[in-house]
Amino acid sequence: MRVAMYYSNKDVRLEERPVPVIGPGEILMKVHASGICGSDVMEWYRIHKVPLVLGHEVSGEVVEIGEGVTSYKKGDRICAAHHVPCNTCHYCLSGHHTVCETLRKTNFDPGGFSEYTRLPAINVDRGVFLLPEEVSYEDATFIEPLACVLRGQRQVRLEAGQSVLVIGSGIAGLLHIQLAKALGAGRIIATDISEYRMSTALKLGADAVINAKDDVPARVREINDNRLADVVILCAGATTAIEQGLKSVERCGSVLFFAPTEKGVTIPFSVNDTFWRNEITLTSSYAGSTADHATALELIRAGRVDVNAMITHRLGLADTGKGFQMVVDAKDSLKVIIEPQR
Repeated sequence: MRVAMYYSNKDVRLEERPVPVIGPGEILMKVHASGICGSDVMEWYRIHKVPLVLGHEVSGEVVEIGEGVTSYKKGDRICAAHHVPCNTCHYCLSGHHTVCETLRKTNFDPGGFSEYTRLPAINVDRGVFLLPEEVSYEDATFIEPLACVLRGQRQVRLEAGQSVLVIGSGIAGLLHIQLAKALGAGRIIATDISEYRMSTALKLGADAVINAKDDVPARVREINDNRLADVVILCAGATTAIEQGLKSVERCGSVLFFAPTEKGVTIPFSVNDTFWRNEITLTSSYAGSTADHATALELIRAGRVDVNAMITHRLGLADTGKGFQMVVDAKDSLKVIIEPQR
């Protein structure tokens, strides 16, 4: 079968490798759609593991089932979570499934930028979801990123009526905007340096946008009745974005560190000004639980989050490298979908 083998962001090669052989409890999925995630192009995070086949925002068709699989059959349309928890450790039992050690070690074989992928038994047991007829393969690639967004907004305990500032209007930012709107947030403000992304943010639910080169805290006050934001969601990892976020949160507010930074980045800030008198909460989130995936699927099925509007490019497997460059350049592209059967 064909795979897109990753060596670096500028070196993604179309190669051949055997179709995976499945064992008991496993599924062989024919991949129909696989989204390129922002984390896929974090070269510093990947480079010591190359070569490898990436792609975790996947959907496809069951073409083989292993012994003992009874919940799925050949021909089923499915999506799958690449990371799944053990459900028995200290973290899982306390509701923190996404820091489970098992979750961090589980994955597909190979990644979704391939014609076929093997879903291990543990993934089949707790990370495969049947797709309703109204959810396309393309739309299903958003289930995993939306699950991550759901967990993030749960971390900051977003409440109806709260003002929200989303810093960075890429895919993650746009999903946060739509979810916040669906959950009843008050005024939603988005930032970016791209006019294209700012205009898309307005179309998808933001009440106002700010160019990130402006004085963001001052502009937030102008837009938000002289108040800063109750919730700040950092969907950009630049130090300037983080500094803006810390200066843009209202007293008793929360800041969610959703996007990672470059390797080794540290941010100095004043404990007194940020915490002591203002009672600011800083939190982070990673991945999404099985329950988050199920909720994300339902939100997409019900049309509460319009994911199709964010797809800008659909490419065949041979053009995966081109897709990676689109995501790296972050110009007039949002979600780039790879269709391995093309």
